[in-house]
Amino acid sequence: MEGLSQAARATLDGAELVMGAARHRALVPGLRCEWIEWPVPFADGIPLLLAQRGQRVVLLASGDPFWFGAGSSVTRHLARDEWVAHPAPSSFALAAARLGWALQETICLGLHAAPIERLRPHLAPGQRLLVLVRDGAAAGMLAGYCAALGFGPSTLHILEALNGPRERVRRTLASDFALDDVAHPVAVGIDVAGEGAVLPLVSGRDDAWFASDGQLTKRAIRALTLSTLAPRPGELLWDIGAGSGSIGIEWLLAHPANRAVAIEADPVRADRARANALALGVDRLRVETGRAPACLPVDAPDAVFVGGGLSQALLDTLWTCIPGGTRLVANAVTLESEALLASWQAARGGALLRIELADAVPLGQRHGWRSRYPVVQWSVTR
Repeated sequence: MEGLSQAARATLDGAELVMGAARHRALVPGLRCEWIEWPVPFADGIPLLLAQRGQRVVLLASGDPFWFGAGSSVTRHLARDEWVAHPAPSSFALAAARLGWALQETICLGLHAAPIERLRPHLAPGQRLLVLVRDGAAAGMLAGYCAALGFGPSTLHILEALNGPRERVRRTLASDFALDDVAHPVAVGIDVAGEGAVLPLVSGRDDAWFASDGQLTKRAIRALTLSTLAPRPGELLWDIGAGSGSIGIEWLLAHPANRAVAIEADPVRADRARANALALGVDRLRVETGRAPACLPVDAPDAVFVGGGLSQALLDTLWTCIPGGTRLVANAVTLESEALLASWQAARGGALLRIELADAVPLGQRHGWRSRYPVVQWSVTR
């Protein structure tokens, strides 16, 4: 098999059983041991592999299995002394070598089984992306997606079967994509260009990024709220009364390892929050339809935001169930909610912040200030 190290060849020669995709079988002629084809979807093969415990099993995977590959999906089910890996150059390394791109300056994404919308936060003129896609049809979908968002002038490098006898590299503009013979395995290098809208990096994105029926934490308040929630890598947020999902979505945009559960009582708004998350490339937002505290998640949060449904019962339950060190932020607009937060701050500490904003609006031939409803924010660490 081309690209195998000496140690990998020795491992393959000593195998009692070999597993892999159908295309891998053709790369190991003269195989003398039993062969099991790995099924689709990939997860269905895990029980087949685990059933072979006690045998010398080789699983064939392309490139570096721990760089957007199959590695961790398999090894999480095994003890550390049950496996050894022999990585080859990854598809990203091979693609960068063909294009002359600095890999450390290139965004790398694996979209074999992930929605194409994960591209969205990275689409900005001048950016370079290397994307692994499922097949040729997916490459066409990627081109159409870029063009529909205003990035049609982006150059797409279509890289097929890298480092093998079928290797082929072609180039086209996203708006001109017309290739109907793109063969798996395929990677796409995207040199982003165009006039499409670019998603800002900081929290407090413009309200227009979020579809809404008006139930939305507005941009300035959202920026202050996210600053107070202070997301850190890998943390979990509970977003209670999520509305359009903007707080949870921006929490996820802060870092790719972050997690968020949005709780929304209105099914229509819950669906809208899911759609907003997908459109902005953070499909990992988990949306629970229901009313807190009855449907609070099981996983302990690192931070909790209460944007709707604030009540004495909710705060009582939260204070009982969240672990020490959890950051809690609650926003209130009504007098009754303000009074509730003031009483909790007096009893539990933390900080109260009153946020008053005003917008310039026409006033006859001139302009004047129109005040928005003030927002009172309580923030505390449990």
